[in-house]
Amino acid sequence: MAQKYVGIVGASGYSGQELCALLARHCDVKVVAMTSRQYAGKVAGSVLPRLARYEKIASNRFLPPSVAALIDAGVEAVFLALPHGLAAQFVVPLLEAGVQVIDTSADFRLRDGSLYQEFYGMQHPAPHLLLEAVYGLPEWRANEIRSARLVACPGCYPTSILLPLLPLLARKFLQLDCLCVASASGVSGAGRKPEIPLLFGECNESFRAYGAPQHRHLAEIEQELSLVSGEETHVCFVPHLLPAHRGLHTTIFSVPSKDVDATQIRLAWEEDYTRCPFVRVGAVFPDTKHVNGTNFCNLAIRTDPHAGKLLLFSAIDNLVKGSAGQAVQCFNLMSGFLETEGLLP
Repeated sequence: MAQKYVGIVGASGYSGQELCALLARHCDVKVVAMTSRQYAGKVAGSVLPRLARYEKIASNRFLPPSVAALIDAGVEAVFLALPHGLAAQFVVPLLEAGVQVIDTSADFRLRDGSLYQEFYGMQHPAPHLLLEAVYGLPEWRANEIRSARLVACPGCYPTSILLPLLPLLARKFLQLDCLCVASASGVSGAGRKPEIPLLFGECNESFRAYGAPQHRHLAEIEQELSLVSGEETHVCFVPHLLPAHRGLHTTIFSVPSKDVDATQIRLAWEEDYTRCPFVRVGAVFPDTKHVNGTNFCNLAIRTDPHAGKLLLFSAIDNLVKGSAGQAVQCFNLMSGFLETEGLLP
């Protein structure tokens, strides 16, 4: 099979650099365009030392972020690693040119334009594409992703929450009015832009909540849970800033439906994910150090009979399974490649 020509918009950000590294190891890909407003015209390996070791891309020069530059480079698929609100200006003309788009921003994750305005504070720039975009959670939307021309990759928090919960809500195993989630993500989840609350001196040896009670990711979490449960589902969600560069850990506090126990939960996970190469069900508590740098999501469960709760745990790398790795996983499905290509050591 001939190599597929791809472009990366926003290649110098944290997710963008991760995409560069993953695609440089991908046997079926040639990265023909990498854009960066900050580094336009400069050689990738010289300004971002991490990329210097990848011969396939180290000598590439960053292009200014424009659709014309991508088209001129001959791209067949484009990854967008941009802040929310900017993706549509690339998505619309790229789709018109017949280019597949994998978007890691939040711009096409929600089906309802009014919900996007509520959570992101702006009117959606391309509402006509919201119902076409496929929510890119491969473990649940693989068939839709295979035939999609626009995939909206889930956020890091939603990925860590949806993977443990979706099999259980599909089986009516949990009470929907008792779902509480506490998650903690490394500071890279906020992107590479300099902000005082994210400086090392502010985050090191510290741990704090933020974004409660209506973090932006809550909208897509509830959207996807409601679709699977068949009824409106609400979640109490509190994210925290982890004093680490990368890694994301989630704890879900839930109440089981009558006669549902931990064994049934574990069997449900194993049944749904037995053919999913990147979800691992284990007996030990998930640990971010065991998933960082990988596209895996580790799951575990504990019962709390004293409080009558089921405790669900997950861990992912927020930059890989929570962003770039999941994007490559979707791209592989869209392109007919092996799902794991470029994503295993």
